[in-house]
Amino acid sequence: MLDKMDLELKSKDWKEFDLKEIFPKIQRGKRLKKADHQKGKVPYVSSTASNNGVDGFIGNSEGVRTFSDCLSLANSGSVGSCFYQPYKFVASDHVTKLENPKFNKYVYLFLSSVVSRISEKYSFNREINDTRIKKEKILLPVNKDDNPDFDFMEKFMRDKESKLVAKYKNYISLNINDLNHGGVIPLSEVEWLEFEIETIFNIRSGRRLTKAEMKKGTKPFVGATDSNNGITEFVSNSNGSEDSNVLGVNYNGSVVENFYHPYKAIFSDDVKRLSFKEIEGNRHLFLFVKTQILKQKNKYQYGYKFNGTRMNRQKIMLPVNENKKPDYDYMANYMKQMEFKKLNEYINTKISSTIHA
Repeated sequence: MLDKMDLELKSKDWKEFDLKEIFPKIQRGKRLKKADHQKGKVPYVSSTASNNGVDGFIGNSEGVRTFSDCLSLANSGSVGSCFYQPYKFVASDHVTKLENPKFNKYVYLFLSSVVSRISEKYSFNREINDTRIKKEKILLPVNKDDNPDFDFMEKFMRDKESKLVAKYKNYISLNINDLNHGGVIPLSEVEWLEFEIETIFNIRSGRRLTKAEMKKGTKPFVGATDSNNGITEFVSNSNGSEDSNVLGVNYNGSVVENFYHPYKAIFSDDVKRLSFKEIEGNRHLFLFVKTQILKQKNKYQYGYKFNGTRMNRQKIMLPVNENKKPDYDYMANYMKQMEFKKLNEYINTKISSTIHA
């Protein structure tokens, strides 16, 4: 059922406007080769469709273009991907800044979803070059004077945000008692020992499924990627790799990257499925072990694969109990405590920003 604001959006009149009319400041980023990237903390925004367009963090300050409080629009790659960037960032030559100093974050957020619709006109072979972007048009809701109704756009996004905050607060109130494990001793105060992965986990292979064999559906297909929780497609196929409540570990592609999958999914032949041998395993326990496996990433690369044999024998450090066995209770409670802290920090920050925005 549509709520009040959705109904109002649906009843609004819409009109076409030139992109350059809405955004008086349009500027493309600047080329920066991967080899020239310096380590740092400034977001580097490029033409990816994930992570809010952030493709890494760099420390370059010369020979780059830095923007903030604007939209980033991918000209190539994931053409048309559009994100609001509230922070200072370095823009690659594959993205264009869209800025209007009069806009606040709520107007920008509304416009980002509208601008991203132009992706339907473009592809890898047809980029949004500087000439095309100046001629581009977008549809916007208008007021009684037939001008863009920016007040409505802001009101609409504020309403969406307040509903999400209320949803998060409800989630926390329902789960907070299960997560509150205060008094868990720090990691530095517990004993750790090395364990080979094969002694802790059942390790099962994925199954090869080519693009041509994929059938559209709603079931996650897990591939050897480092983003989107490892999900690369949604399919309706079934095969022997279908599994749930497992850790999917890449031994090819983005090697060693690993993600927890509580839902049913099927797995690429580039991904191994790990489940605990001695216990059922749960979200908090898998997430603890995930970080320990990820610490081995610097040992492997495309030329030195994390193959089945190496994965079996790879050692990871784990907290142990008085019997020198993996202390699964401690690991799970430690992650519950971390989640409790993060949820409280997030919701308090979000409520504060909503009140003062």
